Amino acid sequence: MFKKFFSKNTTIPKTIELKAYASGTIVKLEDVPDPVFSEKMMGDGIAIEPIEGKIVSPVDGEIIQVFPTKHAIGIKTNNGVEILIHIGLETVAMNGEGFNAHVSQGEKVKVGDVLVTFDLELVKEKAKSTIIPIIITNTDKMEKIEKPILSGKVQAADQVILTASVLNS
Repeated sequence: MFKKFFSKNTTIPKTIELKAYASGTIVKLEDVPDPVFSEKMMGDGIAIEPIEGKIVSPVDGEIIQVFPTKHAIGIKTNNGVEILIHIGLETVAMNGEGFNAHVSQGEKVKVGDVLVTFDLELVKEKAKSTIIPIIITNTDKMEKIEKPILSGKVQAADQVILTASVLNS
């Protein structure tokens, strides 16, 4: 019985690594040209200026939301970290034009699975910015959030761009 209890509690890690969810250049969240993100109103994170129109899962987890306009997606990890990936700024006004979701709510995903593809040139033309913030929305449940890369180029699903440690419950 003790062995069963012990192994059950050791399967969910306290700290999770988030890999790059797009290929491009890292941008500090404070430098995102939208106060909702730069002032961390929704939570803490980082952003990527993309070089292609493809978003992949940064973690193993479950899709908890695909916005009807497909410009944003929510993921929850096994240890409870809730993540929002927001493609571009003011892209909600595009009403889904140029966006294609490859996952749906409730679906399990692994690091590197394609979540959304989008027409980068159309976003450049119609939105305020192509920058893609990733936000940990439940920061109140985090003990620590670290950003090992604060600048430079990243490749989707390669580099760890954030780590999040969940508070002990």
